[in-house]
Amino acid sequence: MQSLSHAIRDALLTPDPRAKCFATRALVREWRRGELAPVFDTYMPDRPAWPETLELLPPSQMPRRGKGGSEKSRIALWHALAHIEFVAIDLALDMVGRFGAQGGQEFADDFLQVAAEEAMHFGLIERKLRSLGSHYGALPVHDGLWQAAQDTAHDVAARLAVVPMVLEARGLDVTPAMLERVRAAGDENGAKILARILDDEITHVRFGTKHFLIQAKVRRIPPVELWHTLVNQHFTGRIQPPFNDSARFAAGLSRDFHYGIAS
Repeated sequence: MQSLSHAIRDALLTPDPRAKCFATRALVREWRRGELAPVFDTYMPDRPAWPETLELLPPSQMPRRGKGGSEKSRIALWHALAHIEFVAIDLALDMVGRFGAQGGQEFADDFLQVAAEEAMHFGLIERKLRSLGSHYGALPVHDGLWQAAQDTAHDVAARLAVVPMVLEARGLDVTPAMLERVRAAGDENGAKILARILDDEITHVRFGTKHFLIQAKVRRIPPVELWHTLVNQHFTGRIQPPFNDSARFAAGLSRDFHYGIAS
């Protein structure tokens, strides 16, 4: 029987976006059917494979998308979202492959669910891009999300603090306004995609919070204290209002988990 970590590594090293999505959803189905051994005997790559044609720029050099309703700005928005979801597949897979041995069965179950849902999100957005006459890879992207993974590759608590509890939680804050702009522009299909993603991301952040609290208990450190320490060490961005408190609370994040850090 193939090990779970070997299947995850294979998916991470699949560069074609559609093939990565298929591989991810297939391994999650196999895991749920008991067809993959709960064994972590394979090292995770430092970087996942991405399309060779993808143009990577430093975040500071990314062209501004603008907030207008032109076709160009709409494509730029959906392309940026496609990249976020594509990298999110790799982040969830790496979470399990890198930390699953210490996280246990529920940890693997939760973050493999995240991986499968991120693959589904990417598929929805990629089809949306094609309906606009574009495709994933048509515009440059930045590497900031994977940099966060590299910076926290040594510590599961740091990864949980930064990726689900900061980066994904930020999506809870900004998506509602984005959804309303898309709906106001008459794009009801796009609004439905964003609403589905928002609902799923609440669950993803909740998984991250749940397993972070477990890590804090194991380390005998108050959760908020540990979170502030790790975020101040490993996150260099800005966290500032507005905050979607209702979505954050649904994900298990009190205001203590965003107040009092860099803003």
